[in-house]
Amino acid sequence: MQIPIFTVDAFTNRPFSGNPAAVCLLENDLDEDLHQKIATEMNLSETAFIRKLCPGDDFTKTSRFGLRWFTPANEVPLCGHATLASAAVLFHIQKNTNSVLTFVTLSGELKARQVEDHIVLDLPLYKTYPQALQEVEELIKAAVGDMIVQDIRYSPDTKKLLVRLSDAYERSVLEKLQVSAQRFLSAEKTGKVKGLILTLKGNSSGKHEGHDFYSRYFAPWYGVLEDPVTGSAHAVLSSYWSEQLGKKEMLAFQCSRRGGELKISLRSDGRVDIAGQIAIVLKGNLTF
Repeated sequence: MQIPIFTVDAFTNRPFSGNPAAVCLLENDLDEDLHQKIATEMNLSETAFIRKLCPGDDFTKTSRFGLRWFTPANEVPLCGHATLASAAVLFHIQKNTNSVLTFVTLSGELKARQVEDHIVLDLPLYKTYPQALQEVEELIKAAVGDMIVQDIRYSPDTKKLLVRLSDAYERSVLEKLQVSAQRFLSAEKTGKVKGLILTLKGNSSGKHEGHDFYSRYFAPWYGVLEDPVTGSAHAVLSSYWSEQLGKKEMLAFQCSRRGGELKISLRSDGRVDIAGQIAIVLKGNLTF
């Protein structure tokens, strides 16, 4: 059996930066257990599987597809960067002729469209709620030690904890922070956290001028110690920072080692457009 597979770096226009995802194009149904085996083999934070919804569908002409995402450990309900990567494969490699693609997923229907050199994802926007420190104190200490924390929020829809560091810190402090995400597993006692976002207000002066906020994202609960650039975390960050900054249009930077940039636009329908660039770095076939 042969399955076309691609590796796409998302939220960057340079190869070997941004967030890599593998994308598989499924001409036919795949045995259920093979999805996880392939994702484990690829060993990227996400492997996406695009499938046809009807027998006569065509990767070049059809506008609606099924989409699933797997980490090396399990299936996940939402993955922004692998959706961006999937749209890139259809638009750039398959030369799909539609202006908008719709993906049917565990998080409902997600749309992707091309705008100049970016691909724009229409994602759900997730609200955050104040979180009592004592419940998550051990986890926060494991993440940032004695650093000053300015705000703590929780997103029940995504099970993500958002920890905002003091505005007194520079971006370099977040970048240099040494994090042992493996320790989070024993430090998280509530059972309700499946992802930890560290975030910092942007600096409107200096050499990194222009970014409204910075972040890093950790999900050892899903087998991902640190994710390079995370669309789904920005579906949470967007609602928080829009409220804090009083802005609907924002530019964000995720400060992982690979790094990546996201253009954010809150929509009037309560969703969020997150745009990024892509670099396709590998084309091949899985053979088994």
